[in-house]
Amino acid sequence: MDSKEKEREGGPFLTDVKELRRRARQHIENGAVTEGYGADPEKVVAVLNEALATEIVCVLRYKRHYFMAQGIHAQAVAQEFLEHANEEQGHADRIAERITQLGGAPDFNPEGLATRSHSEYVEGNSLIDMIREDLVAERVAIESYGEIVRFLGDRDITSRRLMEEILENEEQHADDLNKLLATLDPTQSGR
Repeated sequence: MDSKEKEREGGPFLTDVKELRRRARQHIENGAVTEGYGADPEKVVAVLNEALATEIVCVLRYKRHYFMAQGIHAQAVAQEFLEHANEEQGHADRIAERITQLGGAPDFNPEGLATRSHSEYVEGNSLIDMIREDLVAERVAIESYGEIVRFLGDRDITSRRLMEEILENEEQHADDLNKLLATLDPTQSGR
């Protein structure tokens, strides 16, 4: 069979294009979850709802820190807190959207939010404490999101890519906070 014949029969894909089209018409009520989806959608939704709770708790903590920041460097640090809060809200929105694509419902219920979250909500008393608590929360997110990425593997590539992108941003947040900590209190920095 020459390459032109192969293209007509399905091209370089492993599955014949006609078969892909036929399967796409089956169970269209499942939306993005096709026959080729390799993960358990209910488990993925549960894991993503934990990540959603983590992001919401981070938004709330960063917002509190933004409004409560005081001291000589407070204005610049508060702006960093606000930027991070807005980015965490964006993460939450993207995760919630993916949950709905998988046929689930994003869990925004405030009851149990802290329990579902991987990170804790710790207020912090001083600017240094606030930065430290935000850094700890980012480190928790980095570890847990890395585990989620490994859990998803090749079974849900879209959710994995989403979590990889968020993980990359959380690593940047941790780096930003570590630099702030080093600037404001060199004895607190890991560098």
